[in-house]
Amino acid sequence: MTDLAIDLGFLKLKNPIIAASGTFGYGLELAPFIDLSQLGGIVIKGLYYYPRQGNPPPRLVETSSGLINAVGLQGIGVERFSEEILPQLKKYKTAIFVNVCGENNEEYVSIVNFLSKKEGISAFELNISCPNVKKGGLCPALDPEATFSIVRSVKKHSSLPIITKLSPNVTNIEEIALSAQEAGSDGISLVNTFLAMAVDTETRKPKIANVFGGLSGPAIKPIALRMVFQVASRVNIPVIGMGGIFSAEDALEFMIAGAKAVQVGTANLIDPEVTLKIIQELRNYCEKKGIKKIEDIVGTLKTV
Repeated sequence: MTDLAIDLGFLKLKNPIIAASGTFGYGLELAPFIDLSQLGGIVIKGLYYYPRQGNPPPRLVETSSGLINAVGLQGIGVERFSEEILPQLKKYKTAIFVNVCGENNEEYVSIVNFLSKKEGISAFELNISCPNVKKGGLCPALDPEATFSIVRSVKKHSSLPIITKLSPNVTNIEEIALSAQEAGSDGISLVNTFLAMAVDTETRKPKIANVFGGLSGPAIKPIALRMVFQVASRVNIPVIGMGGIFSAEDALEFMIAGAKAVQVGTANLIDPEVTLKIIQELRNYCEKKGIKKIEDIVGTLKTV
């Protein structure tokens, strides 16, 4: 029997498949369709300290092999999350990651301070890289010094591990990742969505009210894969890869390139059961290849 367990160093997962932030809601929305306890983990949708409405519609548009979204991190805030959602999530035997958002360093710290006192959270994922927030659009992940500053600030106040989610909208992704590592991040997750837009040729207006949004889905996978390989080759902390993962083959590509685990995002909107299907496909692949521990394939890419 293949062992699908993954050791991130700061946390052990039963398998490498994590539901990504945003497309999985707060996790409970998918509970009627799949057994959440079978997942390696769940990243709940981004939380600001107070409730947030997000951007006005239209805020979703389908593109060739992808999806542009400008939801704008709509959310219920930390108090309602801790009172209404977290107690229900705790009953599932899976890792719970909270995606933390903020308009400034102080808000990130306030959220972490508040939620660190709550039971049931495995780690924080710092969302310093969302490309589709119209106002309050702090994006430290575009700058190594800003990345260092916010990660260091949060790390000082967190009793839980910190995973820093990076933006692909940069020239040198390795430089940003190294800054996060130096600041004390326990892990790196990448990539977030690519800044994009779409135009309605009839009205000659943007198809998204926010004008710009974040592109996700199969269209971004080759670029995301390249960035994961670059970062995993440079940092000494675990990398969690994402970007257009729809199948076990996609997940395996990221892991062979160096990702310890992967997040599945846009695919959840098409097939609510996709994460469980990928887990089974990974098991089938390993058994067919005689791989006893899936962790053995991590970082095995042959470039020469």
